[in-house]
Amino acid sequence: MSDAASPLKKSKAAGGWGALRSCGKHLLASGSALAGAKAMLSANQPDGFDCPGCAWGDPEHGSSFEFCENGVKAVAWEATEKRAAPTFFARHTVTELRGWTDYDLENVGRLTQPMRYDPASNRFIAVGWYQAFAEIGRELNALSSPDEAEFYTSGRASNEAAFLYQLFARAFGTNNFPDCSNMCHEASGIGLIQSIGIGKGTVELEDFELADAIFVIGQNPATNHPRMLGDLRRAAQRGAKVVALNPVRERGLERFADPQDKIEMLRGGSRPVASHYAQPKLGGDMAAIRGMAKIVFARDAADRAEGGPGLLDDAFIAEHTTGLEAWRAEVEAAGWDAIEDQSGLDRAEIEALAEIYLGAERVIATWAMGVTQHKHSVATVREIANLLLLRGHIGRPGAGLCPVRGHSNVQGDRTVGINENPPAWLLDNLDREFGIAVPRAPGHNVVAAIKAMAEGRSKAFIGLGGNFARATPDTALVTEALRRCRLTVQIATKPNLGHMAVGEVAYLLPCLGRTEIDRNAAGKSQIVTVEDSMSMVHGSGGINKPASPHLKSEVAIIAGMAEATLGKSLGWAAMAEDHDLIRDRIARVIPGFEDFNVRVRQPRGFRLRNAAAERVWETPSGRAEFSAAPLPLEIEHQAARRRSGEFVLQTFRSHDQYNTTIYGLDDRYRGVYGERRVVFMHPDDIAAIGAAPNARVDVVGTHEDGRSRVAEDFRLVAYDIPRGCVAGYYPELNAVVPFSRAGEQSDTPLSKSTPVTFRPREAA
Repeated sequence: MSDAASPLKKSKAAGGWGALRSCGKHLLASGSALAGAKAMLSANQPDGFDCPGCAWGDPEHGSSFEFCENGVKAVAWEATEKRAAPTFFARHTVTELRGWTDYDLENVGRLTQPMRYDPASNRFIAVGWYQAFAEIGRELNALSSPDEAEFYTSGRASNEAAFLYQLFARAFGTNNFPDCSNMCHEASGIGLIQSIGIGKGTVELEDFELADAIFVIGQNPATNHPRMLGDLRRAAQRGAKVVALNPVRERGLERFADPQDKIEMLRGGSRPVASHYAQPKLGGDMAAIRGMAKIVFARDAADRAEGGPGLLDDAFIAEHTTGLEAWRAEVEAAGWDAIEDQSGLDRAEIEALAEIYLGAERVIATWAMGVTQHKHSVATVREIANLLLLRGHIGRPGAGLCPVRGHSNVQGDRTVGINENPPAWLLDNLDREFGIAVPRAPGHNVVAAIKAMAEGRSKAFIGLGGNFARATPDTALVTEALRRCRLTVQIATKPNLGHMAVGEVAYLLPCLGRTEIDRNAAGKSQIVTVEDSMSMVHGSGGINKPASPHLKSEVAIIAGMAEATLGKSLGWAAMAEDHDLIRDRIARVIPGFEDFNVRVRQPRGFRLRNAAAERVWETPSGRAEFSAAPLPLEIEHQAARRRSGEFVLQTFRSHDQYNTTIYGLDDRYRGVYGERRVVFMHPDDIAAIGAAPNARVDVVGTHEDGRSRVAEDFRLVAYDIPRGCVAGYYPELNAVVPFSRAGEQSDTPLSKSTPVTFRPREAA
């Protein structure tokens, strides 16, 4: 483990002039630099639009410019002057477009008209909205069961669109909601519900101004939510300890130059972020946290033996928790050899982490998909909660749990009903509000939907945003599963490779982007809402002219499909014309949204109630519950060590992408330019497989289920990463991630825990 005095010698700070140059490059490349720059002045502002990027919170008293480099990229990507018009599709067959890269296809630009796949010409051709809705309705009604349809949701959808979407599917008769949450923070939601009674974080953004220690676990803010770096850096400046636990050495967690700090930019300076940096092996976070707890219990016992009061918050534990002794027994039974081997950290490193925890009066633990995409992720999330419960670091200022969601409204979509296994109260409220009888049986998540389509049991797929075929594992299998469907419908702003996996009947339905004005028939501008990672609900209203007069909002597209499928009885058209009507329905169905239309129009919106933040525990026991899960007997990096030549792969983003959207081909923080087919690997591991840095290899998945999984032609990049662990970008490396290997309880694909081997290109 290193400290702030020993950063990587060759690394410059994250942010700074590099971020500004990148912003300028992407605005210019969009063809509408002035419009993009103007739009950024309205990003995350009370009367503007919510950034279509990440879900990091917006401060109530922050600067007048609340955006970051990736926010600029997202806006430039959406506000581009480039167009994927019908003439483009007339020039290219679907078969040809399947051979394009993700970057090249999305770089064509914005969709301008509804498009229908024509099998005879193997092309998409323009159609009218009425025809599209009518045929989609006929196809859905022709299914032998509503459960033959899959309704996928991306986290870019607004609360209003997501609520209407779940109402449409449930009124149709299914709870099949494969959702992007299933692939990212499902373990966080499940683990936190079990531990504290709510599947969300407990902190507010202002808590980062008060914390004494912030543990950043399995997370790379510089690329995934850069505005968070400003909050971490300010915490470090006032003396808080910022501790990074991440297998990969990430520049943004070491030093950051704030592009909005004029003096710092003029001086070319930067500030440290992490005071301590530990590099556990992939999947080793639970063992690292358990080792910290082992130290805490030992120091507590020693203090009490010397007549002291102990180091635990006894009053909090007695009043608010249950299950401590069972967990303590597990912790004390865990040997140091097992903890060190599984975590990849030595005892001294873990003791240093524990000292920081014990020395802080207020602790925040924050994490992302480095924690949640392993087999034992739910247990790991609960272990993190256990550690904070020991000293009462939940439900008071400057302390708490903070899972950081990715896309801007992935948390809100779940709040308003996108859930394949919905709570009974939600279904009861929908029945009462709309006078219908919605289905009660659990539906399909992502893994179940893939299986059902691959086996021919599901025959229709509707995608509300996103890029299902590229976001999911097992790329070839999922692509073929989509092509087996009778109907595929994709609601999107741009074409992507997933759209080329067409069913027998296939539609591309172009929607407005977050930055664009949505006017109803009366000329009134509409707003939508989103929920960030701090449970704040914000209004969002676009300011840009729509990319085409033929575009519809996501809400209007959902309403059009629903009315064509189910008729007019639920008032779809009226809700599409007036989003206030949707918010009124949400307010009567979802607790916490009372007076929705009034409160969301207040500056910065409002915060949904978080019972755990008030130390009200909505668990079966009525208390916060310690988890007594044992350490796994063996995790993937330990198993790989027994098998000659095998490594554990994690997939992650480059700095020039957001989820499956590729903005460019550079990853300047990791020193990669103009390419994406790279694998980051320890130099000694490169030598151990008989290769040299920059050698070309094929990446071979080793899951034994009879399927061949190969990602071809990748360059080996020597990097600071633990031995036995490797990393590379998705979606390219999703090809070797098997969908059938999933997390316990969460059913999340194991994208941070995939066994692979390598073969030289000349042997291919």
